[in-house]
Amino acid sequence: MEKKSPPANEYIVIKAKEDGVNVIGLTRGSDTRFHHSEKLDQGEVMIAQFTEHTSAIKIRGNARIMTSYGELESEAKK
Repeated sequence: MEKKSPPANEYIVIKAKEDGVNVIGLTRGSDTRFHHSEKLDQGEVMIAQFTEHTSAIKIRGNARIMTSYGELESEAKK
């Protein structure tokens, strides 16, 4: 049986710029589902990792996001 190579296991850093920033992990596979959720308050930092179970990360609220590809900011809904 052929072994599958693990995903890249990239990390991202999320820094909340306001209270109540939601960070939501989404699963891999044929059915994408929420599998984990965190709420960050202003100034809090979370380091998240893409894994064999996590294919996407959704960020809702005003936050700074740092990746190996660069930095970006999400914005709160107005």
